[in-house]
Amino acid sequence: VLNHTYEPLRSCEDVTHIDSIFVSGFVAMVIAACVVNFHRAVGLLVISLVTIFFLVWDWMMERYGEQVWEALAPIRDLLSRNWLLVAVVCWLALDTAQRGTRQLVSFFGLLLFVFLTLLFSKHPFRWSWQTLFFGTGLQFIFGLLILRTTFGLGALRWLGNKAEEFMSFADTGSKFVFGESYTDHFFAFRVMPILVFLSSVISMLYYIGFMAWLICKIGFIMQVTMGTSPAESMAAAGNIFLGHTDSPLLIRPYISELTLSEIHAVMTGGFASISGTILGAFISFGVDATHLLTATVMSAPASLAIAKMFWPETTVSRSNRPVKMDKGWVRNLLEAASLGASRAIALVASVLANIIAFMALLAFFDAVLSWLGGMFDYPQLSFSLICSYVFMPLSFMMGVSFEDSFIVAELMGIKTFLNEFVAYQKLSELINRRKAGGPEYVNNVKQYISVHSEAIATYALCGFSNFASLGMSIGALSAMAPDRRSDISSCGLRALIAGSISCFMTACIAGNICSSARLDVLGNKVLCLIYFLIKYKYLCWIKQPLLQKVCIKFSATVY
Repeated sequence: VLNHTYEPLRSCEDVTHIDSIFVSGFVAMVIAACVVNFHRAVGLLVISLVTIFFLVWDWMMERYGEQVWEALAPIRDLLSRNWLLVAVVCWLALDTAQRGTRQLVSFFGLLLFVFLTLLFSKHPFRWSWQTLFFGTGLQFIFGLLILRTTFGLGALRWLGNKAEEFMSFADTGSKFVFGESYTDHFFAFRVMPILVFLSSVISMLYYIGFMAWLICKIGFIMQVTMGTSPAESMAAAGNIFLGHTDSPLLIRPYISELTLSEIHAVMTGGFASISGTILGAFISFGVDATHLLTATVMSAPASLAIAKMFWPETTVSRSNRPVKMDKGWVRNLLEAASLGASRAIALVASVLANIIAFMALLAFFDAVLSWLGGMFDYPQLSFSLICSYVFMPLSFMMGVSFEDSFIVAELMGIKTFLNEFVAYQKLSELINRRKAGGPEYVNNVKQYISVHSEAIATYALCGFSNFASLGMSIGALSAMAPDRRSDISSCGLRALIAGSISCFMTACIAGNICSSARLDVLGNKVLCLIYFLIKYKYLCWIKQPLLQKVCIKFSATVY
């Protein structure tokens, strides 16, 4: 018995000893890199410090999680007071009005989409204002930090450049398999291998636990601020990195327990975002990586906000407990890499088959419509032309200039009725024409759109909200929870509409925020707002008189 109990103890001591040696070696490596060239080692140092911070945070949450949750109760109560966000939104409206007409149109477009969502809600007057305000507020915060600050914009541009550099490693495999002339078939041999490469990497990150850890952190933030359930918050966070058929796997054991509103929210989150692998393909088209990365982050809280407005919660959630994720049945890192690459085969085949089918169908529809239009002396009638008139009011309300609104509306229609790949492919053609410096008009036909319109279009198209994805999403969720098949089908069409509105809301906020202004002006306005609130004692949650005096004195000094 002593021998059998001693061996496990010795193995635990060995593991602890190995871990301590590894940590000590890593710390020594970071210190040595800083001594040799501190400027060159800044990135490694920052990554190390951030890793240490979150390891300590996870250790504290594991030991004192319940106490921390109770300590956050005053903050959750504060977040439920929506007047603070109403004041911020009013300030944003005034700030927008000062910066130009186009930004003001984007702001009113945002209000229009919210109003339409509330008007056609499944259960009117059962809305959660906290979810709406803080979902929109998180979008504004992400957008302001990324697009209106020098640091945020520089950091995301750096991240976008690194992402493009990282994805270029897929060219090595493409060159080996397809030969030196692989770029002659750009889409099949240049873009599709990126999907295989990223799928393998994401599978490895999921195995080591990084993806689950990151998704849990983002989901926790949305759960605390927006008041949503753990399951739907986790699914919305997962949609930032995974596809609309993959993210529900994170909450697969809980799908049967979800309410109709939660099922609707899970499906909406899938339609309002794109996966990390598809993101890499769009970047390879030449679409701005900064806007694509921003759109994937901003759409997560937007999807929850719109979903809970379009289908409010009317019953008590049965899945209101912490969501736990495992690594799956993969046994080692190499197997995870191989499995990720193998899974990408079906994705690549599906993308290629859909592109071939939808491009052929689009050409067929255009030919039929041109034939019908020719009978009335209007042979230029086409599917794209119809979409440009149907979606033109929506694109204009997002802040697109009038002369560009028909082109952007055409892209929106193609994305909704056909496929987002086709829409981004046409957007990349417009970008390339603008960069080539050719004439803006040829035979009175606009050849490209402005940079501002390109940015709004990038956000509006960044989602799986099309009818082909609707069938895929219903099929995937029904396979995970066969007993909820009828409920899932009943939520499908509304979720598709809500996902499209979420993308359009993100485009409105991007059109409102995109500006050359930076946080030096923005910060002064925020401090002025804080000073006003503190001076007139609207921040009644500050109970200590001494703290109130300090805040008023500090804000008055800055003001």
